Amino acid sequence: MIPTPSSTVPANVSASSAVAGAPAFADVLAAAARIAPYAHITPVLRSRSLDALVGAQLHFKCESFQRSGAFKFRGACNAVWSLPEAEAAHGVVTHSSGNHGAAVALAASTRGIAAHVVVPEGAVQSKLAAIRAYGATLHVCAPTMAAREAMAAQVQADTGARLVHPFTDPAVIAGQGTAALELLRQVGELDCLMTPIGGGGLVCGSALAVAGTAPSMRVFAAEPEGAADAFESLRRGERVTGLVPDTVCDGLRGTIGPINFELLRAHHVEVLLVSDAETMAALRLAWERLKVVIEPSSATVLAALLRYRERFAGRRVGLILSGGNADLDNLLSGAAARV
Repeated sequence: MIPTPSSTVPANVSASSAVAGAPAFADVLAAAARIAPYAHITPVLRSRSLDALVGAQLHFKCESFQRSGAFKFRGACNAVWSLPEAEAAHGVVTHSSGNHGAAVALAASTRGIAAHVVVPEGAVQSKLAAIRAYGATLHVCAPTMAAREAMAAQVQADTGARLVHPFTDPAVIAGQGTAALELLRQVGELDCLMTPIGGGGLVCGSALAVAGTAPSMRVFAAEPEGAADAFESLRRGERVTGLVPDTVCDGLRGTIGPINFELLRAHHVEVLLVSDAETMAALRLAWERLKVVIEPSSATVLAALLRYRERFAGRRVGLILSGGNADLDNLLSGAAARV
């Protein structure tokens, strides 16, 4: 049985999977109840032609239909509504290339508090427009993680706002896990689940949801070859932070977080690499067959299935399409020419 938000934690959730400072399955259940008044229940799509192409039964969880256009609203909403009233009164701050910033801005607006979003130079303009539209104050910094974190810390010191980190915040991770929890309630148990991976919030939350509902399921993460820090971290057995990302997947350029890395290892998540060319081909295929607009980061999961299809043949596979905030003016002209 797939637990409901009010369910207790099943006895089969192993204590050995716990990571210090990280959320647990109970936090995912609590997040599902907390965000229910604000988040959308997103649809699951099927495609016979894609099933035939991969040789598996595919279930696409369309977080492109989530509020703010991406799964990020789940984690941001949980983090914002988890804050005590006195702390929330000072507002929130985050740093983001786009989707998380928009999600935090929207979540803050549902609670009537201020939001500050630090964005790197060169961020996708459509995503910046969404952040502004939700009422946040933008702060532009150099396009490095160090610059983003430094400016966010400065804004936090100046305003007293609470930091809602894009992927290492336990409340954010727990909130992101509600997408997988919801998927399993919609379609039942699967053989495996795959999400994109950038900083690791979505796949780690998903791994927690899987561990508490269907512990025999395998969890995979699709990562661009040009931003393979999670893959390298797992391969080396230590967190790799020095890689400079070079990928069309702007939402997956973040460095894997410390808590996220430990959760990947604890839950035996396997990272599968894909090229930008494979991602763009999968993006076009998803647009053609599923008739939904997704962004390149989302398409990595289909790209991974196609590249490693022998690994998934004959299996029931859940895929989380993480978002649909594509830069339609430049995506097919600029990005496709690049690859």
